Amino acid sequence: MKRREIRFSVSHGQCLLRFSAPLASRCYSHGKVETDEEFDARWVTYFSKPDIDAWELRKGMNTLIGYDLVPEAKILDSALRACRRLNDLASAIRILEAVRDKAGPHKDIYPYLLQELKPTLTELGISTPEELGLDKL
Repeated sequence: MKRREIRFSVSHGQCLLRFSAPLASRCYSHGKVETDEEFDARWVTYFSKPDIDAWELRKGMNTLIGYDLVPEAKILDSALRACRRLNDLASAIRILEAVRDKAGPHKDIYPYLLQELKPTLTELGISTPEELGLDKL
């Protein structure tokens, strides 16, 4: 923020307006830095809640996709299992589409995640967007 100093020059009868820099600007964070393992555990726990509802599932995925990262396979596994508990196939497919979009130009990330998630997808009976033909739309 800039502070203004207004001075009135008595001899000239003018108002002088001058901007001055702030005296000090400090940004402190008192929270501890979360490790990757703690981050993964927090999201796995979030999606593993037995009483999670559809709104919490969507909110969690929107927040997770909003981060500057591609979620780990274990986080996606727990999110897909939450979709299955809610019988929400559409959300499961949206999760896979969001991960594909989030991987962006890195063409090796999405196939790796599908490879890691294949047993879970088979167990839960969830088809990938490619198997459904949604990638051609």
